Amino acid sequence: MGRRAALAALVCAGAAGFVPGAGASAEASARASAAPGAAAARAAATAGPHPPASLLGDEIRRLPTSREALALTFNAAWDDAGVDTVLAELRRRKLPATFFPTGEFAEAEPAAVRAVADAGHGLGNHSYSHPYFDDLSTAERADEVRAADAAVRKASGTEPLPLFRFPYSSTTPESIADVNALGYAAIEFSADTNGYLGPEGGMSVDRAVRRAVDAFAPGAIIQMHVGSHGDGVVLDAEALPLIIDAALADGYELIDLRRFLEA
Repeated sequence: MGRRAALAALVCAGAAGFVPGAGASAEASARASAAPGAAAARAAATAGPHPPASLLGDEIRRLPTSREALALTFNAAWDDAGVDTVLAELRRRKLPATFFPTGEFAEAEPAAVRAVADAGHGLGNHSYSHPYFDDLSTAERADEVRAADAAVRKASGTEPLPLFRFPYSSTTPESIADVNALGYAAIEFSADTNGYLGPEGGMSVDRAVRRAVDAFAPGAIIQMHVGSHGDGVVLDAEALPLIIDAALADGYELIDLRRFLEA
């Protein structure tokens, strides 16, 4: 999907009632628009897609639907140890997911990013170097987002989606306004499996699955990771088949985030 097409689709989606997650309101959007740095970010933003007003001012942690549907998402910021396993399982099930690589990951593992794109999955933006955005200026946030976009675009050979996920899920009204001004909706998650912590962090496949299943609800966004922190163990890749089985058994449809970028 081209950026201009994505913008048009986002506008249509906004008209259709795509709203941010719990806590979003016109008042919140107004506060974010008035936040320090927001005006500067808008002035500095280059031409590109700008999500409709309904997507501004808050992070999205649950998709706007009352149907039993949820989305699978994967962050990629370390190694690519779990990419092949995750893609194989999604291919076997004929299911979509959205991946959020950092720019550094895209530069270090371009074949993995290309494999995700070639498999037909959407690629979002997870910053370039995975810093805390709270600690950055408006200009530094813009540099992180733009550098990541360029790296993902180069590695994948495709147009990245206008979807941004904050490192550490650490958001502020100011940083959300800056990201919105650059043309991105802030897509966070309903629950993280915490599989990225690995066995050394007290996690197991069963615990990762349980964290996902406990979060099942209409519009839930499940966050997982494709990396191993260097120990070669990717619990989320091992947990994925069980999470999918549980979702389907509970009557959930696994949907593509790009559906909400379409009219």
